[in-house]
Amino acid sequence: MAATENRRNRSAEPLVVADNLRVEFGDVVAVRDVSLTLHAGDLLGLIGPNGAGKTTLLRTLAGLQPPVRGAARVMGHDVSGEETEFRRHIGLAPDSPPVYEDLTIDQFLSFIAMAYQVSPAVAGERIDFWLEQLWLNDKRHEKIKHLSRGMRQRITVARTLVPNPTVILLDEPSGGLDPAGRIQFRKVLASLRNQGKALIVSSHILADLEEYCTHIAIIEHGSILRAGRVGDMHDRAAGRHRYLLTLANTEQQLGEILGQAAGVSDVTHVDGVWTFEFDEDVNRAAQLLKTLIAQDVSVASFGTVGDTLEDVYLRSGVKQVD
Repeated sequence: MAATENRRNRSAEPLVVADNLRVEFGDVVAVRDVSLTLHAGDLLGLIGPNGAGKTTLLRTLAGLQPPVRGAARVMGHDVSGEETEFRRHIGLAPDSPPVYEDLTIDQFLSFIAMAYQVSPAVAGERIDFWLEQLWLNDKRHEKIKHLSRGMRQRITVARTLVPNPTVILLDEPSGGLDPAGRIQFRKVLASLRNQGKALIVSSHILADLEEYCTHIAIIEHGSILRAGRVGDMHDRAAGRHRYLLTLANTEQQLGEILGQAAGVSDVTHVDGVWTFEFDEDVNRAAQLLKTLIAQDVSVASFGTVGDTLEDVYLRSGVKQVD
């Protein structure tokens, strides 16, 4: 059923289209001719250094920042056009949570629902649901000014989701969350993706993005350096795997031994753990292991390991990490 639903979503019209978007502030190009397309069920992780253009891109897609060139369309509508009714289907959660501090959580979310013309009965159900999903239910009657930054971050996410938008844009949504909150938030995003929403999440917590994103885009100086499905982002040549070798004797050095082994490349070493690229053929890998043991290498474990999103990001050429 899930596979059928996914095929149907992919064949439908895209929910978000950016076509050569360019945003300038004076002489500064904040978004440089960016194009992207999201369908229902797509969750794009947007990563890049400070000042790369992530926030400006999200604001432009939300219709809050007009481009100097190109166009952004959400659900087939130009976000810079005069038509405004469709914008209720766009939810943007900014990095700095805008809230009314003298209101309680319940009052604030009720006000948001009223502003979006959500009926009181429906609003009550949605507020109850999202307060439960985001672990805020026991704080619903407390004034926002007394809450931590992590709780305010969750309130901003709840405020974005109560109107039930179809396109969801989240700017550093997990920045103030503790580990338990991040785990719960990942579940929320996976649920939204499975409902057929289209999401873009800007984040510097790359391990989290790897778990819930379907696509990744790396942005620097306003340009998309690399973009694609999460599983297609590594640069390794066909027929190669990355291997991890752990030593019982962490003081033992393997640099020279691995450097002389035919077919081994990209060797790295941290505290007795060595990683390198080598042929994916299991027989060749077994022979390499046999050779290492014959040279008295104290092998504790040996096997393949997948690239992390951090590896992909660092190999992209971006010099600064958020």
